[in-house]
Amino acid sequence: MKKIEELIENFKKRNIESYSFLTKDIVKEKILELIPKNASIGFSGSMTLETMGLIKILEERGNRVFNPYQAGLSRGESLEIRKQGSGADYFLASPNAVSQSGELVFLSAYGNRIAGVSYAANVILVAGKNKITPNLSEALKRARNLATPLNCKRLNWASACSQDGICHDEVCFAPQYKRMCCQMLIIESEIVLGRLKIFLVGEDLGF
Repeated sequence: MKKIEELIENFKKRNIESYSFLTKDIVKEKILELIPKNASIGFSGSMTLETMGLIKILEERGNRVFNPYQAGLSRGESLEIRKQGSGADYFLASPNAVSQSGELVFLSAYGNRIAGVSYAANVILVAGKNKITPNLSEALKRARNLATPLNCKRLNWASACSQDGICHDEVCFAPQYKRMCCQMLIIESEIVLGRLKIFLVGEDLGF
C-alpha cells in the first residue's frame, strides 16, 4: 500500500489524476459513473479493457462507441474508425507499463492509441498492479520484452519478438516481420488538470 500511495503522489506531481481500488469490478463501476451516457467513446485494443467487459457495457447502454474491431470491417474501415475514436469525447486505454515515479509507457502499431491518449478531451486509463515497475528503464523493458511479445502471440502477428519473447527492434522491419511497436509514447506530465485519469487496480490485468 505504501508504494501505491507513493505512486499516487508522484502522479499528482505530474498533474495526472489517479485512483486506486482493490478490484476491477469496483473500477468498472467508477468509470461507468464517470462517463455520461451520451458521450462518444474511443479505445485502443486492450486485454485489460476486454477482461473488464467495459466496452461491451458502454455499447449496450447506448454510448456511441468507435469500435474498429467489429467483425466484417475492411482494413480501410477499421483505420477510419480508429481515427474517429482518437477524437471521441472519452478515450479508454491501458498503458503497457507504469513506472513507480509516475511515467506511463505506451507502444502502438497504427498510432491511434498514441493519438487518443495524447490529445483526446478526456482520457481514462486502467492499469493492474502487474504493470507497475520500479523505474522508467524497467517500464520500457516491460513494454518491449513482455507486453509486446504476448500481444503479438495473442494476435498472431509475425513479429521478431513473437518467436522468442525478446525484443529485436534492430531487425524487426517489413517485409520480413510485422512489427507492433512502431510508435512509442512516454507520458511524463499532463498540462490540463483532469484530462488524464488513471485507475490502478490491485489485481493482475492484461499484459
